[in-house]
Amino acid sequence: MSEHAMAVPMKQRWWREPWPWLLMAGPVAAVLGGIATAWIAFSHQDGLVVDDYYRQGLAINRTLERSRAAARLGLRATVTFAEDGRRVRVILSGLAPLPETVQLRLAHATRSGLDQNVALRRTGDWYEGELVDPAAGKWNVLVEDMAHHWRLSGLWQTDGDRVAALDAGPR
Repeated sequence: MSEHAMAVPMKQRWWREPWPWLLMAGPVAAVLGGIATAWIAFSHQDGLVVDDYYRQGLAINRTLERSRAAARLGLRATVTFAEDGRRVRVILSGLAPLPETVQLRLAHATRSGLDQNVALRRTGDWYEGELVDPAAGKWNVLVEDMAHHWRLSGLWQTDGDRVAALDAGPR
């Protein structure tokens, strides 16, 4: 290099150059993202974490046992929803004598506040009841006896078919 090239003073200060800012943008974005994540974590309650996880684990085992009991009995059910989704009819097969009432539970896949429990009364060879207007979406459908000895489960999509087939498989 020549002496003249070394003697030329820098015309711009560092903060006027684009490269330092470009190099600092990544770490600054990471720090801001971390602050935003921490704010979200501390300001919103996590409804999925429970204090009595051991007791709930035992309840899951009892629920699975009720599904196994339904499988041993050879139970199956067909749940038919009316066009408006409010009337429901359940045809239960594989059980004699039929109980007078069964419990129908609709559990929304993502919004637990919409879940419904309805006692269905036997009218002839099937059970009927009325629901509160179910919201659109995917629902877990459970039918069980009132003594909680057996349980059948299945899925129902409100914009799909009006019939849900239930079996003893766990959901």
